[in-house]
Amino acid sequence: MTSFEGQARFPQYGINLRVIGPGQPNCHYHAESNQEDFLVLSGRCRLLIEEQEIPLKAWDFVHCPPWTNHVFVGAGRGPCVILMTGTRLPHEKVHYPRSPLALKYHAGVEVPTDSPRVSYANVEPRKPAPPPAPFARAKGQ
Repeated sequence: MTSFEGQARFPQYGINLRVIGPGQPNCHYHAESNQEDFLVLSGRCRLLIEEQEIPLKAWDFVHCPPWTNHVFVGAGRGPCVILMTGTRLPHEKVHYPRSPLALKYHAGVEVPTDSPRVSYANVEPRKPAPPPAPFARAKGQ
């Protein structure tokens, strides 16, 4: 994940690039007080939104108004890259509802909560991916 949130020049704007593998959720199913927009850049995923499942592919765009329940789950055979943007205002609120659909994909909570710490209490922190190996130059270059 690459995050540009909280940068001094744009304190009310968040932008992230997230890579998720097949079957991997990007977070827990949730709704928040801020709006968000998502653009699938490559690969395939499932959007779980308001208890519906929608397949997405490269160049599909999703707008979530405030308080829209949602999560993305990787699908297909390879990674999915999603550009995620949204407002980041002081005192934002979040809610993690219990969702049978999200639980089916290991992307939800059993007990509803308004606390990210409670929602992710049993989730291991993500480790950054190792940097890619340098490209080998062809002879004569």
